Amino acid sequence: MSSAPIIYALSNNSLLIDAAHLDANNVLTIQKKIWALAAHCKNTAEFTDLVAGMNSLTLYLKSSAGLTKWLEALPLLWDELKSSTFTGKHHLIETLYEGEDLAYVARFHNLSIDEVISIHSKAQYHVLFLGFQPGFAYLHGLDTRLHTPRRAEPRIKVPKGAVAIGAAQTGIYPSDTPGGWHIIGHTNTTLFNSSHSQPCLIQPGDTLEFVALKNQGASA
Repeated sequence: MSSAPIIYALSNNSLLIDAAHLDANNVLTIQKKIWALAAHCKNTAEFTDLVAGMNSLTLYLKSSAGLTKWLEALPLLWDELKSSTFTGKHHLIETLYEGEDLAYVARFHNLSIDEVISIHSKAQYHVLFLGFQPGFAYLHGLDTRLHTPRRAEPRIKVPKGAVAIGAAQTGIYPSDTPGGWHIIGHTNTTLFNSSHSQPCLIQPGDTLEFVALKNQGASA
């Protein structure tokens, strides 16, 4: 299996790094490499935007004159940069574990509510990328004991701040929206504010922990 991503021009001033074909067992390592490369490119001040996705990085140049240069440079940088060169911010997300689906998730896994809270809040999660809606972080690190199939019938409205589980992922809804994940808690942390210079509180490559507010949980 190739250890190098596919790099090609999307337009005369944009490029795509596609690492989807690389080892699926090293998702986090590949993502860390993408974040390190994005940070390096950002520091050159030659790009208007850098968008990290799952197994991908899209780069938008300020000038089309730099396209050939970066097509040649990016493969070399991928080889040279180490995933450990990138360090994101760490966030503590205070969470009230009284979600509408908390009891269901506990029953589905034959766990107590306290056990679900403990398992969910003791993990450290990595932000793989942002998507779905502004500020929504796709997180890596949900314990397999909490992997829960999405709801058969999505809700028309999931409230802002809902902490939820969907299949092998967990996340926080930044604003009111339809959604099919199981709500296990709520947070008052604001994840997206369009008036800020950096609207999204959490960025790709950051880490976070859910902090259970005291006096939560009861035996299921």
